[in-house]
Amino acid sequence: MHTDMEWWTRIRVRMAQEGISKRQLCREEGIGWSTLEKVLSHSEPPGYRREVPYPEPKLGPYVARIEQILEEDSKVGKKQRHTAQRIFERLVEEGYEGGYTQVREKVRKLKRHRGEVFVPLRHDPGTAQVDVGHALAQVGGVLSKICYFVMALPHSDALFVQAFWHARTEMFWEFHRRAFEYFGGVPRRISYDNDTVLVSAITGTRARRPTEGFLQLQSHYRFEAHFCTVRRANEKGVVEAMVGFARRKFLVPVPQVRDLEELNVRLAEQCRADLGRTLRGKATSKRELLVEDEAAFLPLPEAAFDACQKRPTRVSSLSLVRFDTNDYSVQTCHAHHEVVVKGYVDRVVVCRQGQVIACHDRCWGRGQVCLDPVHYLALLERKPGALDYGRPFEGWALPECFTALRARLEAQSGGEGTREYIQVLQLLERHSLAQLTAAVERGLSCNAVIRDAIAQFLLPREPWEQTTFSLDGREHLRGVQVAETDPAGYTALLATGGGG
Repeated sequence: MHTDMEWWTRIRVRMAQEGISKRQLCREEGIGWSTLEKVLSHSEPPGYRREVPYPEPKLGPYVARIEQILEEDSKVGKKQRHTAQRIFERLVEEGYEGGYTQVREKVRKLKRHRGEVFVPLRHDPGTAQVDVGHALAQVGGVLSKICYFVMALPHSDALFVQAFWHARTEMFWEFHRRAFEYFGGVPRRISYDNDTVLVSAITGTRARRPTEGFLQLQSHYRFEAHFCTVRRANEKGVVEAMVGFARRKFLVPVPQVRDLEELNVRLAEQCRADLGRTLRGKATSKRELLVEDEAAFLPLPEAAFDACQKRPTRVSSLSLVRFDTNDYSVQTCHAHHEVVVKGYVDRVVVCRQGQVIACHDRCWGRGQVCLDPVHYLALLERKPGALDYGRPFEGWALPECFTALRARLEAQSGGEGTREYIQVLQLLERHSLAQLTAAVERGLSCNAVIRDAIAQFLLPREPWEQTTFSLDGREHLRGVQVAETDPAGYTALLATGGGG
């Protein structure tokens, strides 16, 4: 039987236009009466429709078993769920004698019927969603895996993206601080998943016990937190989609940057440029809708959030403090004292009695030691031999003028010259390397190489005309008369032995 649309249309048009009988049309077209009735009652071929399902004599007794397996799968992670092939293998073990194709089609059909349906959610202004993604980036010439945080505002579809090395608590804090400053306010309600950085325990369908770190952030910015139901990512579907969008739009091709700070500046610029887009179904651009979000935001707190992990500890006998498995140096005068270590996303700061005593770039390795040679200079006065054999000074790249200075001092005074050179190096505790380098070069040029002479070159010098004494504003001094000095008086003093 012909079923193509052209033939179908011709039959219907002839019946309506030519005024012939159904019997004649059947005879001329070579079709049966029931076929003609079907053509005339449908404007297009309805397709084959089976009123009674195919019998399944072999698979039928095992359908309930397949449904049981799929129900059990719904309670475990996707990576450990049954494939159709695995279900087939289990059914064969239980006595199934049919083929794989029937099992595969039955599994597909049952999964289609079990597919969950969701209600579209309303997104009020002033709400946000946060999620984390992972990508590759060429950072400092090394291909590395990074994580990137995304905050999306569902009402305006505006987003903010920043990259970090890890998804730890301090990165989570720092991202929120930057995001709130970028948007100029704090969303009233923010949705999250149940990451262990945020949630220490799930105590019910909606009940959560947040981590101490998350509570500190929430208390500072005063937003309402919403944690999604387990395995219900649709509750923050906007940011889920934005994670993929940011990867495809901002991180393809693989970015090549000097450091993450350069990448984050670029990401922020791309987020601003994206505000010019108008989404399907929206009458205005993201930038215009963002104004409505901003009007519903909470104001930023007066004090910025200190986005760091704080750890009290004691400085070791090697003048080292440990943070996150790595050791960082402080000045030797702080050895054996209690301090507080602050771990930021990019640096580690050591404080004692509220004062910063050391600051290092954060090390992301494990079991590493970060040493600042300047921290150990005070100890060299008592242990000068450590200058050549101490680990903090190994590979210390100083300008060539320092090598020349040491050689000249040791040639003049031997071991005392070494001590004098150490005293020169100790000037780095109060002056920058660039300043001391200029002073050393000046001292070498005029043969003033001892510590006190070089220190004089570090003092600020004002032009002579600015140091000329003036009586302006000192009217009480105008009447003072200073007698002219008579050298004869000094000669008489010598004659009497008063000059000693």
